[in-house]
Amino acid sequence: MNRSPRCVPVVLVGRSQTKHCPVSSCLCRLHAARRIESVVVLEQLGSSLFDTALQMVVKDRSDNATYTDLSQKDSQQKFMTDFFMIYYLIIGLTPILPAVILARLGDRGWRRAPIMVPLSGYLLSRLALLLVVLFELPLEVMYGAGVVFGLSGGFCAYWPGVMTLASLGSTAEDRSKVLMRMELLYGAAGLVGSLVSGHLFLLYSSSTQHGSILLSVSTLLHLLCLLHSIILLQVRQLPNPESEDACQLLPQTSAQVPVEAPVERNMVNVALLFVAAVLYVSAVGGGVEILGPFVLKEPLSWTATQVGYGNAAGCTIFLTSFVGVMVFRRCVSDTTLILIGMLSFASGIYFMSFVTATYMFYLARSLNLFALIPMPTIRSLLSQQVSASSCGTTLTSLQLALKFASLAYIPAFTKIYQRTLNWFPGFVFTLSSIITVLAMIPVCVIRCRSPKSQQYVTIQGD
Repeated sequence: MNRSPRCVPVVLVGRSQTKHCPVSSCLCRLHAARRIESVVVLEQLGSSLFDTALQMVVKDRSDNATYTDLSQKDSQQKFMTDFFMIYYLIIGLTPILPAVILARLGDRGWRRAPIMVPLSGYLLSRLALLLVVLFELPLEVMYGAGVVFGLSGGFCAYWPGVMTLASLGSTAEDRSKVLMRMELLYGAAGLVGSLVSGHLFLLYSSSTQHGSILLSVSTLLHLLCLLHSIILLQVRQLPNPESEDACQLLPQTSAQVPVEAPVERNMVNVALLFVAAVLYVSAVGGGVEILGPFVLKEPLSWTATQVGYGNAAGCTIFLTSFVGVMVFRRCVSDTTLILIGMLSFASGIYFMSFVTATYMFYLARSLNLFALIPMPTIRSLLSQQVSASSCGTTLTSLQLALKFASLAYIPAFTKIYQRTLNWFPGFVFTLSSIITVLAMIPVCVIRCRSPKSQQYVTIQGD
């Protein structure tokens, strides 16, 4: 069986000693550098810096916002939420067609295309915010940057491309663990980037503005990431010993079972997984979108450093979710894993409704320990329902469904938050918790439809 180069000792004839081959050691390092994990780490480091910078730049620009029927503080909240609503809608709508095209190219053999093209959009959008800060350009420039980012495929094409390479390079048994490991690296890089982002934002010289150094580092990291994906990234696909028909959530029990029955059951499970994913991402996306403006207003009134720490707390959930997968997957099924993650998010985001101090925010976040488990597990189950030739298209279709959902939940959560700002600012978090509970229903249906235990064929004795 083919294996990656390993640093094996070379025995020299005529000598009673062993030495490590330097050539093999270099090959080990080169092989590690060519894996998709390096791209994920570089991209997320740059993105975590960009997220903090964008949040603080919008806050600074909101100081001059005035609305005739609102107070100064409410005007700032309306300015920030309106900006993020339009910006997120742009980056949610424009990637739809490019992501489909890139997914088709990926399934036809151009596996790196869904990764390289979006990374170019990442680089240009980060550069755009840097120019906004350096030359004090209007904040509306970021709307154009969002269009460019979306036309490159954006996250809608990039993350399914990453998940596809990770899926094709793993076995069906280890796929949940491999995909969760990608989430772990994504979260660890985000944790490191978020912890330093607030401090970097405050660094500036007499000739630059707040955030210019932070955005310069972010842009440089995305440039290195793009060059890495073009020059070093390697596509690796393991041979599948099983037939494509065997990769189904509901296994066949005998050769007499008609072929149509498993296919029909398979499509029902795919539809249920799509519904669960859309509802859950709507709850998570809607709630987390409001967290940004929520922590910048009274009574929290966070600074740039606190914003970075808050983003780091969110990234810590990637680490705890990975540990949860490693622990729970030994004794529970994938559907139970999804339910555990959804219950974790529902409890934490509900507690967020009543947060009035910074320590309460971190207590609420601590309840979200396993909130990142559901989506990688759902993607893992979906990848087992289709052949390798359509894996990229299926995962991209899921991502597109999530993008279409964002066109509804982003403006809905924004307007609800603005309407309840003086009455109950945390109402959107309670609504997010309710939607999460609804997302658990199709997962429970899949769990009920799954066989309780494997059925075995009786072997006749002598």
